[in-house]
Amino acid sequence: MVYSTNPGYQFGDEEKEVVETLPPSQQLLYISLDKKQRKGKKVTLVTGFVGDVNDLKELGKKLKNSCGAGGSVKNGEILVQGDFREKIKAILQNMGFKVKMKGG
Repeated sequence: MVYSTNPGYQFGDEEKEVVETLPPSQQLLYISLDKKQRKGKKVTLVTGFVGDVNDLKELGKKLKNSCGAGGSVKNGEILVQGDFREKIKAILQNMGFKVKMKGG
């Protein structure tokens, strides 16, 4: 808000909503393999994370380091380059997450 004609209007601090990260035992993550729009290259996708963006980035970094692969964290999804579905499933289950495989 830049200007208001209402003399009684009070400018409030409009802060962004902070999404609190749920504990791993309360989260259900989906793991899938994706090749669409990636020039035929396989990417392991992890979706369904509920929480802070920084916690998601930290989880993505752990998964990429464990698999020894590159990837990124965008739009609430973790992308790990290559087919690491089983390895990622084992890692997430050891961390306490509930995991479901998606797709064929």
